[in-house]
Amino acid sequence: MLEGIKVIEYATYMAAPGAGAILRDWGADVIKIEPPGGDPIRLFFRTIGTDIQDNPVFDFDNRGKKSIIVDTSKNEGQEIIRKLVADADVFLTNVRPGGLERSGLDYDSLKSLNPKLVYCSLTGYGLEGPDADRPGFDIASFWSRTGVARLTVPKGEELFANRTAFGDHTTSMSAAAGICAALVEAGRTGKGRLVEASLFRTGLYALGSDFAIQLFFDRVASTKSRHDQNVPITNFFKTQDGHWICLVSRQGEVDWAPICRAIDREDLIADPRFTSAKSRRKHRAEVVNIIDEGFAKYAKDEIAKRLDAQSLAWAPVQTLAEVAKDPQAHAAGAIVQTPSAKGDGSTYPSPASPVRFPGADDGPKGPSPAPGQHTLAVMEVLGYTETQIANMIENGTIKAA
Repeated sequence: MLEGIKVIEYATYMAAPGAGAILRDWGADVIKIEPPGGDPIRLFFRTIGTDIQDNPVFDFDNRGKKSIIVDTSKNEGQEIIRKLVADADVFLTNVRPGGLERSGLDYDSLKSLNPKLVYCSLTGYGLEGPDADRPGFDIASFWSRTGVARLTVPKGEELFANRTAFGDHTTSMSAAAGICAALVEAGRTGKGRLVEASLFRTGLYALGSDFAIQLFFDRVASTKSRHDQNVPITNFFKTQDGHWICLVSRQGEVDWAPICRAIDREDLIADPRFTSAKSRRKHRAEVVNIIDEGFAKYAKDEIAKRLDAQSLAWAPVQTLAEVAKDPQAHAAGAIVQTPSAKGDGSTYPSPASPVRFPGADDGPKGPSPAPGQHTLAVMEVLGYTETQIANMIENGTIKAA
């Protein structure tokens, strides 16, 4: 879908590289500019104190890209980026605005070189306001400051961290969508634009339904325990063999009777304590206890059949190990085979990008690159001579693999 689109990715860590990976899966040519020490996320497993050599975290966000190492603190390094941008379609960065402006790589500077450039700035907090230049990470900007961390924890319980790059990759999706919208406009008008994505704004959108309630009513309900849910039949219940099931009721009163039939409690269908949403809310702890007892009578496979027979909406609460073997995950294309960097033709399973285009090549286009693997080839395409390249390697402006 994006074949022929050239993306210059001047970014590290996860959120912006994740957006670049999505664009690469969809066919764009992505050149990743890394600092002299390489993208810090290459050190992910070393940082957490292990000796693991493979790095699926880096590979996931960088598969199929070209890597060049450039020291952008040097004028020569900044000039290399400007040359790359001159005929690019997209510039994607998560460098803080102040640093970009000081090095002449801000939107206004690059727009003057390439009026059709779509310039995507992905930051912690956006490009305006008192915290525009504050460093941002997903656990801080997406998870904590937005209120997600507080609202997720049931009242009275301690806070806990989100999972690795959860907010980053949610923001990757929003940035990729914004870039594609701006590319449509650029194709129509010949003019690019600034695209601004942030962990903070994306987190607020992800929490948007609750945030809308807060903004409208100036209050929002806290997250409650299983026995204290306002809609107790939308809940989690444990089977006889120890599996948890997520049960979801539809709007209105249509699901109480089917639930009773599924757990073999038809005697409760007309019980006035449970026949309306209001009455079930009043007796919510009792409702949960009754359904707990019903689920506890059946193993997972049997309760699954009984729920399906009543056309109820439910899902197993799975571990990632179970998801990896879930036939629906494979049928939906959510797991893709990614080429290994070993160069032996082997592949390994990895998460797919978030949108499928049936009939199109929308999967990984290659392995993740070694640091600076494509530096020499890219420099030659830019027109640098062997002597110039050798001098820049010697003075540390660039580095080749």
